[in-house]
Amino acid sequence: MPTTSRFRLVGVHPLANAIAPLLEHIGGTAVPADEREPGDIVLYWEGAPAIAVRLPGQELTSALDRMIREVEGELGGRLPDLPRPDKQRAVRLLEERGAFTLRKSVETVAKALGVSRFTVYNYLNREQANRH
Repeated sequence: MPTTSRFRLVGVHPLANAIAPLLEHIGGTAVPADEREPGDIVLYWEGAPAIAVRLPGQELTSALDRMIREVEGELGGRLPDLPRPDKQRAVRLLEERGAFTLRKSVETVAKALGVSRFTVYNYLNREQANRH
């Protein structure tokens, strides 16, 4: 690991060093541009991608996105294209994996399913009623 002072990181892009105090203040992290993930903000230096900024909470959003992709793979199609019983099953699978403990997850899942938040809540309530 390179030697570091409080903000200056030896061997990384100068832009990362320049914004390090800001990132520390907001809780963000700089990642190499070639390791960026969806949702990261790419910063350019002289016309080329230099670094990407991952904002706080982005890891959780990525986790939810991964869960959604896994469920799509298990159910054999994109969530909006699935029939209602499979959408209900998708909500059940996501609930079992803890997806709805994440902030704004109902909105994210509703958008991924192509339904309203109200519909997702109905699917969740139906599942809870079936357990009791």
